[in-house]
Amino acid sequence: MDLVAAAAAAILVLLAVAAAVPRTAASIHAYDLEPFREVGNSVLLSGGSEGIVASDLDARGPFRIEDGRAYIKFDNIAFWRSKESAEQHSNMGHSTGLIQAIIFEASDRDNIGGSAYGGQRSICCTPDLAKLEGCKQGEVIRRPSSMDPNWPVILSTHFRADYIFTKMEPNQVNITKTGMYNLFFISCDPKLRGLTMSGKTIWKNPDGYLPGRMAPLMKFYFFMSMAYLALSFIWFAQYIRFWRDILPLQNCISLVIALGLFEMTLWYFEYLNFNDTGVRPVGITTWVVTVGAVRKTVSRLLILTVSMGYGVVRPTLGGLTSKVLLLGVTYFLASELLSITENVGTINDISGKAKLLLVLPNAFLDAFLILWIFTSLSRTLEKLQARRSSVKLDIYRKFTNALAVAVIASVSWIGYEVYFKATDPFSERWQSAWIITAFWDILSLVLLCVMCYLWAPSQSSQRYAYSGEAGDDDEEAQSLTKGTSDGNIGLVKLDKKERNADHADAFSLEDEAEEDKLE
Repeated sequence: MDLVAAAAAAILVLLAVAAAVPRTAASIHAYDLEPFREVGNSVLLSGGSEGIVASDLDARGPFRIEDGRAYIKFDNIAFWRSKESAEQHSNMGHSTGLIQAIIFEASDRDNIGGSAYGGQRSICCTPDLAKLEGCKQGEVIRRPSSMDPNWPVILSTHFRADYIFTKMEPNQVNITKTGMYNLFFISCDPKLRGLTMSGKTIWKNPDGYLPGRMAPLMKFYFFMSMAYLALSFIWFAQYIRFWRDILPLQNCISLVIALGLFEMTLWYFEYLNFNDTGVRPVGITTWVVTVGAVRKTVSRLLILTVSMGYGVVRPTLGGLTSKVLLLGVTYFLASELLSITENVGTINDISGKAKLLLVLPNAFLDAFLILWIFTSLSRTLEKLQARRSSVKLDIYRKFTNALAVAVIASVSWIGYEVYFKATDPFSERWQSAWIITAFWDILSLVLLCVMCYLWAPSQSSQRYAYSGEAGDDDEEAQSLTKGTSDGNIGLVKLDKKERNADHADAFSLEDEAEEDKLE
């Protein structure tokens, strides 16, 4: 336990030091021969999407890390076209292919493209649209924003002669308005099909490398780490004090607390690293999401085994052990795959949603777990009522109420999450999107705190353990309030207790055997 306390203290020091370390700023989107794809009458490549906070009004002076500026910078961007495409042009041609980089804020999305006579919307200007819109044929249609006539921003790059390669001039677009910004590289030249691109863009927020949606999560995980650290100190202080009376259930709770602290700390440092480098290393992120998947799995199995009465009304899970372990392995794999899909290598604020095939197994397993948990709780409560174990029964009723509140809150939040995403397809409410992720971590911590409160280590911990006898709690409760002055009365009570114990043991054995069959 001294080792645990030392580790917790070390984590506290690391968090305090990390919080004081100056941070660089931006998010790096790298492209490695990325192919363009055909969309309507254009070929295009998405360069990224991020929420960016406007530059500070007093940002001035030389460029440095914490200068309060926000911008999108183009660095070493190069385009390649096919040899066949290049051979269609003379080696003396001045401009033999146009690529346009266009940056626009989500609210200006309708200012890109147009349609002639109510027909299909086109990105590139056509002869009909040139007459209607006044655009230039062969270029992207752009209408000035009502907020700033200089937006959307278009940067042009031309191929020269019959070269298969061209390079974009280094450029920087300053961000003066907070919003969700999108970058696309577009060509309206039908001869440039098969176009590829390499290089990188640097998206700078005034406060860090993190994309706008992710930035609040770094602070959130710092405070969550502090919360888990505080819970760890309180729990393990009691654990050390009453270590002779510790139950297996309390060891499981200790494991979940340790995993939660480890996960929140890893998430914080992963975001801190992202903030410092602008990239998310696959190895680090994979390690973090794996720890998270283990914590989620162990937490759910803990709630399930507690609901079954493990260590309280039954000494082991018996024939259910293999089924519980199988469910745990299945849930871990499903959660790991979903977390990797959502987080590993993810930089964009509008990165592809997790595949439906990965979301459905998690939803199904969670629903199955909830059903199994409440079914088991119902049987455990029946056993405790039959045994007249008032203390244990009171704890389990409180636990059941806490779980019911958690399930109602979860279902309500899922409904809100669906509504949030359905009404914000272009992520314009990105500044509050972090709450969607944060809610589940907060709910897990609250439920863990409830379990820590109900099964806190104490000198009477063994009262909650499986004893194989009925009426223990009632007899103990009576002994605390009443004295036994008459020996005959004590003998009568003792005889009654023995008869109740025999009856309860028979009930327990039959019920557990029947439950194993049903499960």
